[in-house]
This record gives sequence, structure tokens and C-alpha cells, in this order.
Amino acid sequence: MTDMYFLVLTAINLFALAFMCVLVSLNDTLNPKQTRGFLYTFLLIALISILELITVLVDGGPRWMRPINIISNYLGFSLTPAVPLVMVYTIDQSGQISESLKVATALEIVYFLIMTVSLFTGGLVFTVDAANQYSRLGGFPVYMLMYYSGIVFLMYHLLEMARFFQNRGRELIYALALFLALGTLVQIRLPGIHVTWLCVTILSILYYLYCNEMWNQLDGLTGLLSQKNYLNRTLNLHEEDRMLIVLDLDDFKHINDTYGHLAGDRCLREIAQCLKKAYSRYGNCYRIGGDEFCVLLWNPEKEVFCREKFYWNLTKQRVKTSILPNVSYGSALLDAYESIRDTKARADQKMYQNKKEHKAEKHFT
Repeated sequence: MTDMYFLVLTAINLFALAFMCVLVSLNDTLNPKQTRGFLYTFLLIALISILELITVLVDGGPRWMRPINIISNYLGFSLTPAVPLVMVYTIDQSGQISESLKVATALEIVYFLIMTVSLFTGGLVFTVDAANQYSRLGGFPVYMLMYYSGIVFLMYHLLEMARFFQNRGRELIYALALFLALGTLVQIRLPGIHVTWLCVTILSILYYLYCNEMWNQLDGLTGLLSQKNYLNRTLNLHEEDRMLIVLDLDDFKHINDTYGHLAGDRCLREIAQCLKKAYSRYGNCYRIGGDEFCVLLWNPEKEVFCREKFYWNLTKQRVKTSILPNVSYGSALLDAYESIRDTKARADQKMYQNKKEHKAEKHFT
């Protein structure tokens, strides 16, 4: 009866994973690295789920099944810590494998080799006796350490990603971690339940939905929130949105015409990073046009502090990238009796005045 229950559970699990693989393949908004990462994640979970099913079906069976039992447990225990590493590879924003991921991968390889050696030395995490009966060994905590270390590693990088998304949906990451931890604890205490990989599958699907939703809110070039996101937010302003700040690059066309559009794109990315470093703790940062940015600030009392930090970041960055243009600035407090369009018009007026002052200073010098 237990075997039938787990067979049905695994079949449902595999169907969900197969569905997600098709969904990822059809998703044109993901870049190739993200597509590969999600596919590797779902396929690896499916493989380990099948291995666990095999161990359940053959355990206690005829003795000729003992090698199958051993190999399935060995591969399952060895590959499990790799799942969060593949997830981290998927969300890595650098475009290259980060140093922390290289170290984590090296530890996983060492663990895999130790598990391989243990097959010939009496076992470390588990054993299957001559009667084909599985049991845990004293080294089982080593597996749990690798498993939970991988989860902590994943959660750390998810929180880093949330910071990249200006901390949007940060609370959801804690909920995902708690959900997986509770599911794993249930199986540790009640080994016959076999819910861990169902929990991991659900987590991976929620993780895909979270990442996809966050990535869809971003401007592809700068990593700031997109114009669409800004327009949707202004249709339903939140109570904490108290000030609108607009910023516009001076003579940006000259940079594109003189140095090329690739150099112009680099300027936009670097200015966006300066903006995020200065404002993301106190508001949402958007790219709302070609060279136009804005911030919905939650704490107007932080306006001067953030503005000074932004221009300080910009000056510091200009040492590395000398062609970074000046940025004109304007702001206006949001008024419940005024439309966001009128508020932006007031902020734009101040910004254009600031732009004139920059031109006058440039002409004077």
C-alpha cells in the first residue's frame, strides 16, 4: 500500500516537472542561461525523485536487487546537494559563474568523491545489508549538513537577487525557505512519508514563478524597474509613495553620436547602478524612457541625503568612465488632490531648470 502511495506521488511529481520543462522551453522572456538553468533544475529533481522511487520499490526485495538499491541510494544522496547549486547558477546575474558558486561546486565534487569511496569501505551515509535492507549510518548528518548548507547557500543568493530587485518580494523568500525546511523535517522524523522531493518540486516551481515575475518587472538594459511597471504603479499609488523624483541625462545624444550606442548603453547601466545604490533603500527606481529615470520616494526627508549620495556615486564612477554625462534632477511631493501627471509636470519643470543651470555652467566654463 505504501509503495502504491509513493508511486502515485512520484507520478504526480514527475508530471509537474515535465510540465515545467515544457513551460520553460516555451518561455521566450528567459535568456539561454536562465532557460538552461531551470531545465537542469527540473530534470535533476526528476532524476532524484525516480532514484528515490526505485529505492522504495526494491528495498527489502529479492537479494539480486541489492546492487540496484545501493546504486540508487548512492546517486540520490550524492546528487541531492547539487540541486540548490543549479538553482544558484540559474539566478546568477553576473553572466559568469561566481566565485562562491565555484567553491560550492568544488565542495559538492569532494562530497561526491567521498560518497563514491564509501561504497567500497562499508558506507558513510547509508548501508544496504545482505538481505537488501536499507538503513542509515552514523555519517547521515554529513548528508544533512551538505543538504542544508546548499539550501542556506540558495537562500543567501535569492536574498541577493531580491536586493537586485530592490527588495521586492523579499518576504516570499523566507516563506519558501520555511516551507522546504518543514517538509524536510517531516521526512527526517517520519521516513515513510516521502514528502521531501514533492516539497522540492513545489519550491522549484514557486522559485521559477518568483524569478520570472521579478525579471519581467525589470528594464532589460539597466536592471531598474521598467516603464510598464512605473505606469502600473502610478495607476495605483501606494500610501508610502510620497515624492516623485525625475532625472534626465544631459546631452545624451552627443554621447551616442560621438562614442556609439554601445557606449551610450554602458552609461545608462552605470548611472542606473548609481541611482539604485543611492535610492533603493528608500524608494522604487525606474527607467521610464530612453535616458529618463525616476524614483518614487517613500521618505521625503531622505531626499537630500539620497541626492548627495547619487551625485557622489556618479562622480566616483566618472573616474572609471570619463564620458558619463551630467544628470539633471527635479522633484515634487505627491498630493492626494493632484494627478500623477500633474505631479510629474512639476518635477519635470524643476528638472528642466536644473538642466538650464548645467548648460549655463558649461557655457561659463
